[in-house]
Amino acid sequence: MDIGVLYATFIFVLIVGVTLFKGVKIVPQGSKWVIQRLGKYHSTLAPGLNFIIPYFDRVAYKVTTKDIVLDVPSQEVITKDNVVIIANAVAFINIMHPEKAVYGVENYIIAIQNLVQTSLRSIIGEMQLDDALSSRDTIKATLKASISDDISDWGITLKTVEIQDINPSDTMQKAMEEQAAAERQRRATVTRADGEKQAAILEADGRFEASKRDAQAKIVLAEASQQAIEKVAQAIKNEELPVMYLLGEKYIESIRSMAAAENAKTVVLPADIPAAVRGIIGGLSK
Repeated sequence: MDIGVLYATFIFVLIVGVTLFKGVKIVPQGSKWVIQRLGKYHSTLAPGLNFIIPYFDRVAYKVTTKDIVLDVPSQEVITKDNVVIIANAVAFINIMHPEKAVYGVENYIIAIQNLVQTSLRSIIGEMQLDDALSSRDTIKATLKASISDDISDWGITLKTVEIQDINPSDTMQKAMEEQAAAERQRRATVTRADGEKQAAILEADGRFEASKRDAQAKIVLAEASQQAIEKVAQAIKNEELPVMYLLGEKYIESIRSMAAAENAKTVVLPADIPAAVRGIIGGLSK
């Protein structure tokens, strides 16, 4: 066989093989391929066996149809009460129409990240610090609603968006810790002062009650002494001897008690006990 014919056959087989290779496309599951024909969008290939026109059609983009996780970088956000906080988020998206995603925006990944960051700054900027720190669900719902319509024009669906971290800046955290410590110290001081106040009130009430009881006891004793003196006066009338006997007995008992005391050194007795007793009786009769 002529070598020229053999060479031509080889070239023909090679061209046929390359043509078949270019015309037959097997798209893997979880992907879609965007086909351009002579530089213009023509069709989107679904997973499986597909055929295109060789040399006229080409695969321009290979796009995944799986859910994509976009990590939105942390950023500083100023709240409505002028407090700087650090916030970041994570978004889960799914590309429903690959041709819109690749032709509608230059880079849909960067576009969505910037869109989430801008919307997050806007939402938190309308909130007070306490609301921003305690309202993650509200921020999440508002953020999802604000960007879903925008990215739907690119053929992308926002499955969900989550707020990963939303914390005050380091300077603000230090200030908040100092404020919390001062507040705890203030509460402890107030509690201590209240306790001391209540204790003083209770102590004063106790002294008042004790003084009241002492006064009542003195009144009772005075009334009892008065009644006893009146009865004794009625009983003895003008008879001096029984009274002198009784008073003398009490006097001797008192002297004995004084002499028995540990710190008693000298006991002075009157020279004339009857005269002393008569003097006491004379004082009582006046």
